[in-house]
Amino acid sequence: MPDVSPRPEPFTPKTAPAALEDLRARLRATRWPDLPEDAGWSLGTDLGYLRELVAYWADGFDWPAQEAELARFPRFRVTLGGLGIHFVHVRAAAQAGPVLPLVLSHGWPDSFWRYAKVIPLLTDPGAHGADPADAFDVVVPDMPGFGYSDRPTGPPLDYIAVAGLWAELMAVLGYPRFGAAGGDMGSHVSRYLGLDHPDRVVAVHRTDAGLPLFTGDPADLAPEERAWLGDAAAWGATEGAYAALQRTKPHTAAFGLTDSPAGLAAWIVEKLRAWSDCDGDVERSFTKDEILTNVTLYWLTETIGPSMRMYRANAAVAPEQHARRVEVPSGFSIFGGDVVRPPRAWLERTANVVYATEPPRGGHFAPFEEPELYAAELREFFRPYRSAAAG
Repeated sequence: MPDVSPRPEPFTPKTAPAALEDLRARLRATRWPDLPEDAGWSLGTDLGYLRELVAYWADGFDWPAQEAELARFPRFRVTLGGLGIHFVHVRAAAQAGPVLPLVLSHGWPDSFWRYAKVIPLLTDPGAHGADPADAFDVVVPDMPGFGYSDRPTGPPLDYIAVAGLWAELMAVLGYPRFGAAGGDMGSHVSRYLGLDHPDRVVAVHRTDAGLPLFTGDPADLAPEERAWLGDAAAWGATEGAYAALQRTKPHTAAFGLTDSPAGLAAWIVEKLRAWSDCDGDVERSFTKDEILTNVTLYWLTETIGPSMRMYRANAAVAPEQHARRVEVPSGFSIFGGDVVRPPRAWLERTANVVYATEPPRGGHFAPFEEPELYAAELREFFRPYRSAAAG
């Protein structure tokens, strides 16, 4: 019989000049809202900073150069579940021992961009002062509705469905066993890889445990767990409006964010600032070029709408799914500048924790903010499981 298995095809996007001309025209025609004097970031994105960012986006930002920089990674597309999935696939530079395949899952509001800085550190540790034996084969897919992956035309996919796609992708690439890691939405995808594919996944690493969903008796929780539930609820009340909108009425916001690049930048940069370890100065964690590379990916692929719709899909995941415990070896690196950091007792309630650290620097986008620290965490955690993947 003929081979009908999915075949990855090399993929290198090239933006048409007309698309960039249209973007610049829209940026220059931005109609700005008013803002009370000295409001700063207290009401959302700061008007003065966004004006500065938009001016640079229109007349200083070099997207072709950033596009070429991203093209240094081998990138592919493959059809899985009827959807074209874009992914980066970089093999280990040298084999000084068993090479562990590793699938990295991103979150929102980003894409494969989240791991752009850390990929070389993981695939070629010897070139970056680390042990060559810790090299990984790295796979970084864009979730459906994000980046260069297809946008679902039907219902959006939830964490569980995406985990199933990633298990299929790793099989297509010839990896019967592999490690999984992620943060934000990617933390949940990695969790479900461990839950639903324990025969394939040797270990799971996460930088967060998501916001807590607990339907039991709070008296059964440790004091630090109850405190964390309170902290998470307080955070949701002051910072969670975006999530409530994206879970319930994402399409209403998508009209404006898809039409206005300034509006799109405002929506994303406020989260980059609020969730990173930047002490209120977003450019301590991201340069303007880095911010705008992320935002431009959303603009050119028109994926802000479908990326937000995934919140609605995830909100419908059955409560019993949230109560499942990951039994494959699990590690957590809870970076010091992240939001709503869970206590060890909660982590152990939800997973078979064999590794837990609290790196002092880095926030919600740790692979981008602190790539060296993040790479070191992955090397340390996954080191005992290399032979399991090879076997």
